[in-house]
Amino acid sequence: MTVRIALAQWPIGAPASFEVFAERIRREVGGVAAQGARIVVLPEYLALELAYAFGPEVCADFAASLAAVDGLREAWRTLFAELARRHRIHLLAGTFLERADGGRYRNRAWLFAPDGAAGFQDKLTLTGFEKQAGIIEPGDALRVFETGFGRIGIAVCYDSEFPHYARAQAEAGMRLLLVPSCTDTEAGATRVRVGCMARALENQIYVAQSVTAGVVAWSPALDVNTGRAAVYAPADRGLPDRGIVAEAAPGVTWLLADLDFAPLDAVRAIGQVAGAADWDAQQRPGVLRAAVTRL
Repeated sequence: MTVRIALAQWPIGAPASFEVFAERIRREVGGVAAQGARIVVLPEYLALELAYAFGPEVCADFAASLAAVDGLREAWRTLFAELARRHRIHLLAGTFLERADGGRYRNRAWLFAPDGAAGFQDKLTLTGFEKQAGIIEPGDALRVFETGFGRIGIAVCYDSEFPHYARAQAEAGMRLLLVPSCTDTEAGATRVRVGCMARALENQIYVAQSVTAGVVAWSPALDVNTGRAAVYAPADRGLPDRGIVAEAAPGVTWLLADLDFAPLDAVRAIGQVAGAADWDAQQRPGVLRAAVTRL
């Protein structure tokens, strides 16, 4: 089975209102759907664009931004559910920091299906910035989503750097991991990229990353944005030797790629290595802990 995926390398905008934001989303998503994309992925922290509409005092304050944007959560869900239905696509709507019980926020990635159904994956491990903000809490559940293209998982940015999340999703049948991300340094972009490549290698799956782009003076969270939208695969027979299926050029908004799942099935059966099947070798009693030997 082959499916076309569209990954945003999203220049952060400054929308004057929710409707201005929504019109841009409709135009961009409609454009890649018209090019045959059946899975569309937007980046982490996308919803924070909306803070600009509340004026400089709000958008310059991270806590005030989250509180203001949270009031738009129903309009947000309605927008993306309608687009998924209209274009008959699976649409990952970036992330929206939703106010949870107790007053803190969860960095939540919503995946909308062509029938308008939706599920979410919360970010499970917080970055230093998120911890220091003092108003964000980590998620506590890991999910995979059943689709007509097979089972899909989500790892929100930093979560892609932790192998056991993706491994649990792979053991639940995941074949494609979507990674909405937002990084402000080249080092951060490298960490997420390497994490994505490692998760593809060890689980013998596709990993598809969407990123934010551009410089944003008005937001403490979206100030500088780095990285490339890309699709990664295990480097093995029938797949790219460098492990990169496709990578966006600088300055473009979308990366479109066709994912053929047959090579993944072949690699698992007759690959040069068997990373997914050999994972349990790490669980042998003698290697679960390293013994210290005095020389």
